[in-house]
Amino acid sequence: MNKPILNRAFAGTALALAASAVLTACGGQDASSSGAKAEAAPSTKAVAVKDPLVATFDGGLYVLDGESLKLADTIELPGFNRLNPAGDDSHVIVSTDAGFRVLNAAEQTFTGIEYQGAKPGHVVRHAGKTVLFTDGTGEVNVFDPDDLDGGKKPQGRTYTSAEPHHGVAIELSNGELLSTLGTEEKRTGALVLDKNNKEIKRNENCPGVHGEAAAKGEAVGIGCQDGLLIYKDGEFTKVDAPDDYGRIGNQSGSDASPILLGDYKTDPEAELERPTRISLINTDTGKLRLVDLGTSYSFRSLGRGPHGEALLLGTNGTLHVIDPETGKVERKIPVVDEWQEPLDWQQARPTLFVRGHTAYVSEPGKRKLHAVDIASGEKLASVTLPKSTNELSGTIAGH
Repeated sequence: MNKPILNRAFAGTALALAASAVLTACGGQDASSSGAKAEAAPSTKAVAVKDPLVATFDGGLYVLDGESLKLADTIELPGFNRLNPAGDDSHVIVSTDAGFRVLNAAEQTFTGIEYQGAKPGHVVRHAGKTVLFTDGTGEVNVFDPDDLDGGKKPQGRTYTSAEPHHGVAIELSNGELLSTLGTEEKRTGALVLDKNNKEIKRNENCPGVHGEAAAKGEAVGIGCQDGLLIYKDGEFTKVDAPDDYGRIGNQSGSDASPILLGDYKTDPEAELERPTRISLINTDTGKLRLVDLGTSYSFRSLGRGPHGEALLLGTNGTLHVIDPETGKVERKIPVVDEWQEPLDWQQARPTLFVRGHTAYVSEPGKRKLHAVDIASGEKLASVTLPKSTNELSGTIAGH
């Protein structure tokens, strides 16, 4: 779950000052398959939903059918809430001002499983494990998402960072745990622990570390303000940005590609930089390619297709399907109207969520949500909701 950091405040202090409830990371009737639009109305009775989507709005959550986009239920939940897949076909992790809560999206009910702590941040799914990082405490919780069934808190691994910070962690298939290093004022890199939580590797050559993504071959990249740090086969490698300040703060990876998709910002003094270039980092060769798409985007614009395609939702309203090997834009799919990224990261903006062969895109200005086939560009369904949505996510089984 990647959240933007104000470019002149990598320390995270500005995040803490935003509001006590700020959450870190860091978004009717059946619609026809031809893309017919429908006005949604809240259902009066929750019914089981297959492949549910979940969207936040001011005051709660919408749970929708993943195929028709029919609104299945509305759940009241005040505050600014964030969403991430839990890693199975039923559950979604909801970040609230008090911590992480587990929602059974298929049944539209909270399970009672909670991981309490201030500033719940990134949620990472990899190698059959889900990892939660709580920024306010530095606590890391690792569990098997299949253990969420039954409504009892899974028994899992825990680790607490030396100091609380806006961080992220990921567990690898061999049991190694990679977790970021930092304080509330400064973030510097990452360390790796063995399955017994003993430190075995460390690299502090990644200033302003933010976000992570895993590529083919279980290469893990974490973003820096001067490039990317890769951990692969037990070793760290630094990929330097071509600029002295070249921040890659949000990344998206795929098991089908050794290349990571990242954003790219070059102005440390900007209140909000609206970049038009993306970064493509080859974890096999250590090479970084910059591609100018001619349109800006936000931290909620990045995704990956089922075959490793790099996906980006531009402020021109178009979903760009990019060959990560060449950087060539293979398809441009118009989805929503043109939009501009708001200055406040908590404010709604069109959001991309990808599951399988389908890209889901929200359009808050029109209270709409769309489903698009990535391969053909066909709009599969479109729905209008009672209120504008902000975050958008859903269930994703497997890792």
